[in-house]
Amino acid sequence: MRTKQELGAAIRRDRRAALVINARSRRGRQHYERARARLVESGFDLLGTYPVDRPGQLEESLAEAAGLGPDLLVAGGGDGTLSTAARLLAHRDFALGVLPLGTTNNFARTVGVPLDLDAAVAVLTDGKVVDVDLGLVGNLRFANHVGIGLSADVMASTPPRLKRLSGRLAYPATALALLARHRPLRARVRAEGREHEFVTHQLYVANGGFHAGRPITADANADDRLLVAYPVGGPHRRELLRDTARNAATGHRRTLGDEPFLAVRQLWLETDRPAPVEVDGELYGETPIRIGLDANALRVLAPADSPDR
Repeated sequence: MRTKQELGAAIRRDRRAALVINARSRRGRQHYERARARLVESGFDLLGTYPVDRPGQLEESLAEAAGLGPDLLVAGGGDGTLSTAARLLAHRDFALGVLPLGTTNNFARTVGVPLDLDAAVAVLTDGKVVDVDLGLVGNLRFANHVGIGLSADVMASTPPRLKRLSGRLAYPATALALLARHRPLRARVRAEGREHEFVTHQLYVANGGFHAGRPITADANADDRLLVAYPVGGPHRRELLRDTARNAATGHRRTLGDEPFLAVRQLWLETDRPAPVEVDGELYGETPIRIGLDANALRVLAPADSPDR
């Protein structure tokens, strides 16, 4: 493995890159040609370009792109695309370049990449290589969050036909239908010699600093060696709706020291009944689960003024 400085120097000198864009989304289809053209105009030697337009093709395309031996693998898409790329590139001698083409773009926001496409390409030209942490559930790495409660039940219950017809709108529609009869969970979190108990319809464990496109707290980020566990609301359904709105409006003013956030390096989570778990928007088993950190697991090309521990 080269040092970050050596890898950054190679990217600036040789401009060897590969491009993978999730073209199944509307924004991906719209921006694929523009992104490819902007990278070429910026002097990058594109060893391969992959517009992914079929289900199940993303991992294959990312692996093929990595096999070309670029110094920089540029991935364009939403958080699911970037989380998949992060798992593939963890602890490998590449840097991940981020083109935020999703809806909430939590990972891009966490690492400071601008949401404007031209500005994001400029980061690939003028930025620096930094290390960021990834979370771990079993052997599965994640970039953004683990969800237990309503969010995982929605993933498990949304009909495939509704997803095909409605896209992302299928999830809030399913959530509203489920919420009317959703039972709260009694969740126990054991971490650093202490036990915490929550009765809630939704619990998150975040690695990054953003959720649903908004800051979780002002001081959470993907390079702080910390996971952030927090419930959204209490046992009553109206509390889930209230706290969802409050978190979106006030996250930038809150800190990890505030209630109800738990900032820890690893944790064990169990619930009063087996509950499905979603990891970065994909179903992954049931509780109980252990969640930990893979520190400095991923190299990312970030803005030149980004902090890097």
